[in-house]
Amino acid sequence: MKKHPLYGLIAEFESPEALLEAAHGARAGGYRRLDAFTPMPIEGLAEAVGFEKTRLPLAVLIGGICGCIGGFLLQYYPSVMDYPLNIGGKPFNSWPAFVPVTFEMTILAAALTTVFGMLAMNGLPTPYHPVFNVPEFELASRNRFFLCIKARDPQFDLEKTKQFLKDLKAREVYEVES
Repeated sequence: MKKHPLYGLIAEFESPEALLEAAHGARAGGYRRLDAFTPMPIEGLAEAVGFEKTRLPLAVLIGGICGCIGGFLLQYYPSVMDYPLNIGGKPFNSWPAFVPVTFEMTILAAALTTVFGMLAMNGLPTPYHPVFNVPEFELASRNRFFLCIKARDPQFDLEKTKQFLKDLKAREVYEVES
């Protein structure tokens, strides 16, 4: 894949319906490296730009299981193996007494996996993004809707892609520098 001096092209739309229609058109046109920027959530936009299922639920499950095992072993090892004390005639492995800490460690590990997994999978924090180089992009937090086709897309050709975005009824098309 060749390196482009551009990050991509970003097209400005005036309504959420126009953006959604353009995103569907870009996917139908063969573009796969898309991103959309809107001031509000738009139903169906994630599917239109090609977001697929994430592996975060699997990571959270694995984190929770590790927390469960770790919480149980955190109590089992000192109570049974390292420093066993016979208190009140109870067995050393009194697992019912281990349940609250085991449960809390499961929740803690799953929650931490969720937070850090979400940050990692979303590429956050991102204090700088190339689309910030386009002065009109500040309207994305107010009343404009933007669709970006990245230069890394195998089908990206500067002139053809620019004309393609204009054909999708974009108000304006801007080049985004890297």
